[in-house]
Amino acid sequence: MNAGTRLGLYAGGLVVAFGAAFGLSGALVPQSLVAGWTEGSPMQSHDEGHSGSTTQPTGTSLKGLSLSDGGMVLSAVDGPRIVGEEGSLSFRVEDTEGSIVTEFAEAHDKKLHLIVVRSDGSEFRHVHPTMDADGTWTIPWTWQEAGSYRVFADFTPAHEGATGVTLTQTIHVDGAFTSVPTEASRVDEVDGFTVELDGDLLTGSASELTVTVSRDGEPVTSLEPYLGAFGHLVALREGDLAYLHVHAEGDEPRAGETAGPEIGFGAEAPTAGRYLLYLDFQVDGEVHTAEFVLDASHGGHAEDSDESDDQTHSDGH
Repeated sequence: MNAGTRLGLYAGGLVVAFGAAFGLSGALVPQSLVAGWTEGSPMQSHDEGHSGSTTQPTGTSLKGLSLSDGGMVLSAVDGPRIVGEEGSLSFRVEDTEGSIVTEFAEAHDKKLHLIVVRSDGSEFRHVHPTMDADGTWTIPWTWQEAGSYRVFADFTPAHEGATGVTLTQTIHVDGAFTSVPTEASRVDEVDGFTVELDGDLLTGSASELTVTVSRDGEPVTSLEPYLGAFGHLVALREGDLAYLHVHAEGDEPRAGETAGPEIGFGAEAPTAGRYLLYLDFQVDGEVHTAEFVLDASHGGHAEDSDESDDQTHSDGH
């Protein structure tokens, strides 16, 4: 029996800062507003286990908008600066005193998760570099397209009481490029799989979303554990690319256990607007990434909003 009906991806809350640009550092949001976002949110990220408990960022510790947070600082990211040049991305994590951090806790089978995405939301990659003895993280790298990219380092320091940290830098790849406009999309064709997303993304209340994976018209029931979960979801708000990385809820899958074709998750957006969603899933030992674009509407249910509009028109307003 597969675990598709009892293990779901949870992506509620989407706690993000309201910056206008994508290279923000030290963004500030009123505490009362942050509290409103986090109240009742079922989210979990790398600093949380699969038990469903949550630890939300507050005050200035909003994830994915700063190169420093939680006493950690992300160094400049070195790497190729032109399209097609073979090289590597490399960086270090330091503390606020300038000392290199070399001790990291393992979170979902890795000590650091690296997310790279272009400023328009395209060219997404989720990878795992290795750390040298001197604390330098490195991964082979070649850029396929020019543009400005956000590089997110997602990790948990290995000291008592530490929680997950997400730091970011911007790297520019020389050359002309055309920004890719986003359009709302609930279906993605990736590597022979058809991945569909059903449900609405709302503000102010949790909503139910369901991912269904099929291949050649047949349901896929062989979704495998990947990094300790059946699915990984990265959510970015269009415009500032504020970051949240969430995982499947429930116990860690047992060896040989599979899931599918449906994976359910809950979601709650902090504001109306467009969100870019990237789902990693594994079948036959190979990882695939499906991409979706959802427009979040203001709270309540979509059908309630439609009824309200109909009533307004009937009243002649």
